[in-house]
Amino acid sequence: MNTEQHEMYEYARRRIKQKKGLYFHFVLFFLGGIFIFALNKWMNVGEPTNWYIWVITAWFFMFILHFIKVFITDSFMNKNWEREQINRLMTMQEKKIEQLKNEVENKKIV
Repeated sequence: MNTEQHEMYEYARRRIKQKKGLYFHFVLFFLGGIFIFALNKWMNVGEPTNWYIWVITAWFFMFILHFIKVFITDSFMNKNWEREQINRLMTMQEKKIEQLKNEVENKKIV
């Protein structure tokens, strides 16, 4: 396996691990939400208030952040994006170095 294939394999393995973690988080959120609801409604834990709504809402917000990280941020900023950014920065550096060389050459001539 060459380096590029190995990078592709590692990237795919990492993405699958991220998605698996997200799916596990969803199942845990779903079952945990039911359990918290049951604690409040049927077992009368903290009965005068509906505290379970705040807990489930906060947990849902964390799940949304996890979803955004896995499917939006990491999909947008993948290996190809990283390579493009590195190439762009290297090109800018090379242009700046060339420009500085030209300025030094021009000062030597004058």
